[in-house]
Amino acid sequence: MGRTFAAMNSQDPFDDLDHHASAFDTPMRADAFEISDETKIQRIEAHVKGILETLGMDLTDDSLAGTPRRVAKMYVKEAFGGLNPERKPALGTFANSYRYGEMLVEKNIVVYSTCEHHLLPIVGRAHVAYLSQDRVIGLSKMNRIVDFYAKRPQVQERLTRQITFALQEALGTPDVAVLIDAKHLCVNARGIRDIDSSTVTAEYGGRFATEEQLKQDFLSYVQLKTEFGD
Repeated sequence: MGRTFAAMNSQDPFDDLDHHASAFDTPMRADAFEISDETKIQRIEAHVKGILETLGMDLTDDSLAGTPRRVAKMYVKEAFGGLNPERKPALGTFANSYRYGEMLVEKNIVVYSTCEHHLLPIVGRAHVAYLSQDRVIGLSKMNRIVDFYAKRPQVQERLTRQITFALQEALGTPDVAVLIDAKHLCVNARGIRDIDSSTVTAEYGGRFATEEQLKQDFLSYVQLKTEFGD
């Protein structure tokens, strides 16, 4: 069932926060941000050019000439932009003045990530829930935190836990659940090439881990169809 605050051997469920955070951080070198984005782009551009040339591609062709630069910019600014902690969205909360005390679910959040084993896309949906207490968070913040952690070389298990932890920390509650259902192109487009399979991961914290009915309610909400119009 993964890391849950309810399972901690501590009176205060947040006593061991730092220890658990370090267990699922994205592996990064200490000097990862000692050079600028532009320097990273220049270096990656040279490496991509070398790869294409090694493959026998003619980089004087108009269609390929700008590819190394385009790929480098995409890696630094877009696909792997979530590696930079300065891009982490502010997760400001506000008082639960309307005293809503039930589950809040933000479902079908689009996930675009990259498998760190083959650097191929991971595409799917995330479903996030928390139990409202003293603080609540803006709906778009949940989408933004999913996107931030997705934009890096990832494994889905780590992504699921990083989203959960970030929301627990922001809301000051262990009562958070995250479920991700995604296709991995390293499975769908290479190797076994199974185009129909998808990977499902989940992390249940606090009451979601200890109260089976609450977990089942969350899963049933995820299955609800949202329709607009006629």
